[in-house]
Amino acid sequence: MRIILIGYGVVAQSLTKILTVRKEEILERYGMHPRIVAIIDRGGSAVNTKGLDLERVQNVKNKYGTVAAIAEYGKYGTSAIDIIDNIDAEVVIEATPTNLETGEPGMSHLEAAIKTGKNVVTVNKGPLALALPALTEMALYNGVQLRFGGTVGGGTPILDFGRKCLLFDRLISIEGILNGSTNYMLTEMEKHGLSFEEALRKAQEKGYAEANPSLDVDGLDAAAKLTIMANWLTDKKVTLKDISIKGIRDIKNEDLKEASSRGFAIKLIGRIDKKLEVAPTELKTDDPLCIGGILNAVKFHSEFAGEEIIIGKGAGGLETASAILRDLLDIRERMSGR
Repeated sequence: MRIILIGYGVVAQSLTKILTVRKEEILERYGMHPRIVAIIDRGGSAVNTKGLDLERVQNVKNKYGTVAAIAEYGKYGTSAIDIIDNIDAEVVIEATPTNLETGEPGMSHLEAAIKTGKNVVTVNKGPLALALPALTEMALYNGVQLRFGGTVGGGTPILDFGRKCLLFDRLISIEGILNGSTNYMLTEMEKHGLSFEEALRKAQEKGYAEANPSLDVDGLDAAAKLTIMANWLTDKKVTLKDISIKGIRDIKNEDLKEASSRGFAIKLIGRIDKKLEVAPTELKTDDPLCIGGILNAVKFHSEFAGEEIIIGKGAGGLETASAILRDLLDIRERMSGR
């Protein structure tokens, strides 16, 4: 399996580390031999149609800040679209940062890959939140697979659980904590009496929230994930604009204390029911969904299985890279007709 990797940040580097360390195990256990033939980062690209030496790529990236610095295989200022159009590969992995305003540059990368007959694995929520129905239709028309298991829950298989484990069941509703940063902040505010600003600063210091935290605290990240879940798990043809969104900026310590006095905690909850919404919501403290810290949790309510909850880390390089590997294996099995 030849792979083009677009974006070489924490998640993509974690993926190449796993492929380096577990290469023989992946081949022996799953019969899969992934070869990354091109990597593109902000500085340029590295291309070797026989497969790049991933350990060498990592060393060069660490030393020079770009894979373009690799002698004989590197090139500065390369366009990702040119690589997609001109390099033969079975799969494109899109791992550039999320942009929920335009979906770019990820949107163009996905469209180019699909139109050139390449299967796609993405961990970029932007294009999916804005245009998943259209991208799904495009992939179907071009006879390729579009996989995005790492976009919701990181390494926690939320999408796989809902799609595969509840097969032949009917989902009635889904609700959950879909953003670990805001969950951490609300936990710190409730347990330690921190103000919103103090909790945000602590989350940023620990690397849980970005310097520009709007995606998290304004509920946009959770809404993007809810959009993906609604399309993939309930066949709703929706985009981000169809979600009612309210973040946690207006939550005060007094609100948390008052809720706690009644045996409740306030959490940022995404819900798929009669309507799609993300909003601060009171949960009973003994509700299994009412978890603290940076964890994500999703409750599925289905016709036959009833209520089931899946809990895990919603982000992290290695965790999300493991989801990419699951998607690659799924693509390989479908390509081989299994």
